[in-house]
Amino acid sequence: MKRAKIILFGLTILCVSAMGGFAQTSNIIKKDLSQAEIDRIVKTFTTNEAKFRNALAGYVFNRSANIQTVGMGGQISGTYRRDSFLNLTEDGRRVEKIVFAPMPTLTEITISAADLDNLSGVDQFAIDPAAIPQYNFTYVGKEKIDELDLYVFDVSLKAVPDPKKIKQHFFSGRIWVDDRDLMIVKTKGKAVPEQKNERFPVIETWRENVDGKYWFPSLASSDDELVFDNGNTVKVKVRVKYKDYAVGRSEVRVLDDDEEIKEEKPKPSPTPIPKKP
Repeated sequence: MKRAKIILFGLTILCVSAMGGFAQTSNIIKKDLSQAEIDRIVKTFTTNEAKFRNALAGYVFNRSANIQTVGMGGQISGTYRRDSFLNLTEDGRRVEKIVFAPMPTLTEITISAADLDNLSGVDQFAIDPAAIPQYNFTYVGKEKIDELDLYVFDVSLKAVPDPKKIKQHFFSGRIWVDDRDLMIVKTKGKAVPEQKNERFPVIETWRENVDGKYWFPSLASSDDELVFDNGNTVKVKVRVKYKDYAVGRSEVRVLDDDEEIKEEKPKPSPTPIPKKP
């Protein structure tokens, strides 16, 4: 049987309740904001996203990707594991050093090298600043998570393009924005558009504060069921960890060999309180 293809484009990609099936229990409180204030918030956090993308180009980090399919009774039926150190060359190019990559055992889906490449750079971020005019941002309310007070926005494309006519992928989803520094600290959703044999899992991504000024991804996770046009369904479990962010080139540091995917939800560190002038 031909295996379906799952593309893990941008595991920070989002999903909104309006898209169906993505709604979740939360403590969101509706607090009205003027349209002018909403526009200011959106402009600021999208500008920050562009800064984060540029800043990431100067950082090295470890990435551990673990994608599994789940069979009858919840048993793991296949695994794709790839641990890498994402380093920089002297001229600033991103290079991947694979430090652990056992033979994949997946039989129901395929994952290409390009899919994993999407996890190594700017596609960790949900919003492409260049595509901002193509999105609608709908203010939902505010939610407190740990020490953070967050604005919640649903984000969707104004018009979903024909996947046969465009190779670029976009997102539709929900984002959580720190109300103090106006930076995205959490996302949840999936990529659009999809094709006949191309499905994207819904991904939840937590970010962590790095160097007191950037919010970079820490853990992207998914427990989803992909439904294809031919009626086939595939349950997938995805965990991608990012750690050890550091500026500039560095020596390779090998990640611990975790054979089992741990059920962990790292919590973002609170944004440092700005010093008073």
